[in-house]
Amino acid sequence: MTLGTSAHAASPSPTPTDPEILEILTDRIDRQQQSVGIVVGVIDADGRRVIAHGHPAKGDPSLVDGRTVFEIGSVTKVFTALLLADAVEKGTLGLDTPVSSLLPASVVMPEDKQIPITLEHLATHMSGLPRLPDNLVPADDNDPYADYDTAKLHAFLSSHQPTRKPGVEHEYSNLGAGLLGHILGLKAGLSYEDLVAIRISAPLGLKDTAITVRPDWTGRQAKGYDAALDPASDWHLASLQGAGALRSTADDMLTFLAAAMGKTPSPLAPAFASMLATRAPIGNGDNDQQALGWVISGKGDDQIIWHNGGTGGYRSFVGYRPSTGVGVVALSNASTEIGVDDIGRHLLNRNAPLAPAVTPRTAVAVDPATYDAYLGTYRLHPGFELTIFRDGDRLFAQATGQDRLEIVPEAEHRFFTKLIDAQISFTLKGGRAESLTLHQGGRDMPAPRVEK
Repeated sequence: MTLGTSAHAASPSPTPTDPEILEILTDRIDRQQQSVGIVVGVIDADGRRVIAHGHPAKGDPSLVDGRTVFEIGSVTKVFTALLLADAVEKGTLGLDTPVSSLLPASVVMPEDKQIPITLEHLATHMSGLPRLPDNLVPADDNDPYADYDTAKLHAFLSSHQPTRKPGVEHEYSNLGAGLLGHILGLKAGLSYEDLVAIRISAPLGLKDTAITVRPDWTGRQAKGYDAALDPASDWHLASLQGAGALRSTADDMLTFLAAAMGKTPSPLAPAFASMLATRAPIGNGDNDQQALGWVISGKGDDQIIWHNGGTGGYRSFVGYRPSTGVGVVALSNASTEIGVDDIGRHLLNRNAPLAPAVTPRTAVAVDPATYDAYLGTYRLHPGFELTIFRDGDRLFAQATGQDRLEIVPEAEHRFFTKLIDAQISFTLKGGRAESLTLHQGGRDMPAPRVEK
């Protein structure tokens, strides 16, 4: 792969300056209240640097920096794909190796024998497996993967009836990426974490990229917060670690990114290059492509190679732009509506806009007894309903197949949720709501009450 040279760095759209980046972070945290601490790392013609604002936790006077440890969520998938690419380069596995051939004999996958699910299918989200297994029933919604052990994973694989052939359609799958990490560990006779440590962290010199919390992280591990900036639980991914279990720092991720971009020599250089040689269409209308792990967006000089991540209390973005030789890391300790994707994209290309500020909303006090008028089920469209229910003095909305969200009153018959940018207004008749309207993403979606 040919990377940009320093001549490209003098293009009409240079990387924003450090003061400009700091202003973006200050606005995002102090004015928009979309995080507690954000760390940005940049690689360009001038080298690598870190710009940060905020704190590792509320009430902590220390500042986040390049050594602050964050959960990086689905950016882990790039590491998992790199492990696969490295195994292929070493000749111990092939992209066309069937998944079933690497599982214990007790796991019998009901798959098309003519077109089996391969390791490439898992790494490119073309396996036909769903986003999540249907036997994932969390004991704790705040740590949803913690009790999904190997026995449950193997039980799902042995019973799942595919609805389509592999290689036909792209469907982003945490299950598939987690399964890939699980299989690679089985093949190597190592845990996923040890495999990353031996095959990636040691060769690249990553000092703080791991799953298990380390004693030397004391005082520099960020605390995660949800979209309402309330404390969030850390996530533990059990058998699906390859989908999103890693923790890391901006310093480590810059080192990883520099190796991925070919800016620093590495024994993993052939594996990094081969990750981009395999591509599948995502089919999202934007002509994006799915490489091994990485997502490739745009064309020509505007093309970027990237991945993002999100857990219950963190958001992450890692990407680079080959035409300019610029790479960006952005890590946040809050799982907010805006996140940090837009910051990463904007730093790679000034023409990529920053997300508009979330409209601040203020809750008003009402008698919880008035909530009874809204209780019921409302149909947004066939197969997708919104159920409104009380839990004590709090009102909740739960969409089909989704977690419940608390909704808070902001005016008469109008509510909002702190976790996403969405509002609900009710239309009453005879003291009882006969319909609601969901306001989200610039759309107003009416839903009549349905009797059950």
